[in-house]
Amino acid sequence: MKIFSLTLLAMSVLLVSGFNPVQKRENPFFTEYKTPFQVPPFDKIDTSDYMPAFLEGIKQHNAEIDAIINNTTFPDFTNTILAFDKSGKLLTRVSKVFYNLNEAETNKQIQSIARKLSPVMSKHGDDISLNDKLFAKIKAVYEKRKAMNLDSQQLRVVEKYFRDFERQGANLSPEKKDQLRKLNEELSMLALTFGENLLAETNENFQLVITDKKDLAGLPQGVIDGAAETANEKGMKDKWVFTLSKPSMIPFLQYAKNRELREKIYRGYYMRGNNGNKNDNKEIVSKIVKLKLEKARLLGFDSYAAYVVDDNMAKTPATVNDFLDKLWVAALPVAKKEVVEMQKIIDREGGKFKLQTWDWWYYAEIIHKEKYSLDESELKPYFSLANVRDGMFMVATRLYGITFTKRTDLPVYQKDVETYEVKESDGRHLGILYLDYYPRDGKRGGAWCTDFQSAGWENGKKIDPIVSVTCNFTKPTADTPSLLSWDETTTLFHEFGHALHGLFTEGKYSRTAGNVPQDYVEMPSQINENWASEPEVLKSYAKHYKTGDPIPNNLIEKIQNASLFNQGFETIEYLAASILDMDYHGISDSRDIDVVKFEADGMKKIGLIPEIIPRYRTTYFAHIFGGGYAAGYYVYIWAAVLDADAFNAFKSSGDIFNKDLAAKFRKYCLAESGDDAGMTQYRKFRGQDPSIDPLLKRRGLK
Repeated sequence: MKIFSLTLLAMSVLLVSGFNPVQKRENPFFTEYKTPFQVPPFDKIDTSDYMPAFLEGIKQHNAEIDAIINNTTFPDFTNTILAFDKSGKLLTRVSKVFYNLNEAETNKQIQSIARKLSPVMSKHGDDISLNDKLFAKIKAVYEKRKAMNLDSQQLRVVEKYFRDFERQGANLSPEKKDQLRKLNEELSMLALTFGENLLAETNENFQLVITDKKDLAGLPQGVIDGAAETANEKGMKDKWVFTLSKPSMIPFLQYAKNRELREKIYRGYYMRGNNGNKNDNKEIVSKIVKLKLEKARLLGFDSYAAYVVDDNMAKTPATVNDFLDKLWVAALPVAKKEVVEMQKIIDREGGKFKLQTWDWWYYAEIIHKEKYSLDESELKPYFSLANVRDGMFMVATRLYGITFTKRTDLPVYQKDVETYEVKESDGRHLGILYLDYYPRDGKRGGAWCTDFQSAGWENGKKIDPIVSVTCNFTKPTADTPSLLSWDETTTLFHEFGHALHGLFTEGKYSRTAGNVPQDYVEMPSQINENWASEPEVLKSYAKHYKTGDPIPNNLIEKIQNASLFNQGFETIEYLAASILDMDYHGISDSRDIDVVKFEADGMKKIGLIPEIIPRYRTTYFAHIFGGGYAAGYYVYIWAAVLDADAFNAFKSSGDIFNKDLAAKFRKYCLAESGDDAGMTQYRKFRGQDPSIDPLLKRRGLK
């Protein structure tokens, strides 16, 4: 009856979406991919394939769950836990493609399908997590687990699944389960709408069009050329267009002498989702916060933050808040000193105004040049995208022995995407890497790493990972390759660190292979950034795109000297966003929230200076309202303690490519990262608890 009722709901969705069940077409999701390395056949996937594949995937998954429930033999690891762990193969296959493309290459059709899918997928997830009979089977194994002769990993999988079901409401009464279903469905739709609104606000509802060449004063020629190309793409001849994508906006804020236009583009950025139009996110945020609190209370927690952090390394919101407060106290005086420095420049130049948020990048760049003799435009020629990519590959090869071979025979979902085969030092295939570099209208902002296939095992055969890194970097022009800023360079190294985690992941079980606490997730990515700025590494990849000359020693020295530059600002804007996140999800009383006032009151309470705003303000804080980082944005700096301490081990050894340390890091912190608690795995690598001192020193906060 359950499968039948779901099918009726799903078929109604199909008919509304225009799918005709009479039409026959070979759906590429229904068979094993016939592509090299079984990568998704993007060239054969049509938008019309998604919904039928989702529905068939749900049908098959339900049948697999029913087979577990209806098995008359006593529940054991194989017939219950392993069977559940390996279920849902088709649904996973189509989900990995669809949801990744909805982020990286979306369109109105895909967005429409996503909206229709949201309640269907929410119901399917709840049908599993709130299934009494399934939970009874898992509970039976859990209660007898110590008498079943299970190995340590089998025990861990059993305990993880039992804990998952408890956290997802398996112990609730039937009435409360129905309430939870409604909450989950509504939250999934609200998150989807939040993201769609933000995409429209970023890519459609604002652009800075310049018609007078005088307004380009101060901008490097490469930035001007990029704006001209953007204008041409939009059919605006002899004009220059700047957008809210960071590769376009940040250089404008850094270099444009026209202060009014700097304010205009920055206001366009920080007012996203707060313009009182059809894409306004204020009411959506208020609903999300109330519904998350309601969900947390249903599940036995005082706040949504308590619910989330209970499953992390930190364990309690109080631990997180104390951690953030210590860093805030250390960083705020540094940020205030930076304000004084900038105001002196304004006064020196006869500006007769107080530093504002939209001035920060401009005057920070002046200090960058004056104090450190470092001009971002002087650096960029040495950081062509191709060279940076090759540099990060080189680091991985020297550390772990792996190699990267470019493939041109693999289907891609967008023409600019590159693909690489990754091999072990002995030539064995390890996985496939996709690299998607440039901004476009169908791609959300930011940078992220995901996968089209996770590493694992099936029927005794290893499943190789297919990993993808997606960014929004400066596009090449007709005369110039893509030249990265230093921030973009470290971003690529960062996301590649996530990719290495995915490529190296080992483990027999989907539930634990590579599955780590949220406040551990960013450690593998952030440690990888450290190598980007090491002189030995810079010499190998930072080469002038015209002459091929390696970056000179004086520029390397400037990069090193400037490593503490702007750290007050960068730390405070990040911490402000982290604290704002914890404020929203730490609410323990149901009430309507005026999000503008709530944000302002929270920032006033912690003493945020007016010259800085949170890195993400409420109405465009996609990490926590449209993604999976609710009550978890703090994890980047929590993981930074781990990464700074871990890299300090390499530095202290006298060899940043120490093979023994690299092997231990790969084994315990990457390959086997899900085998035990996050801190336990870290201690296996480090031999001790992490120290916060390396992070404070790296940021100049101590």
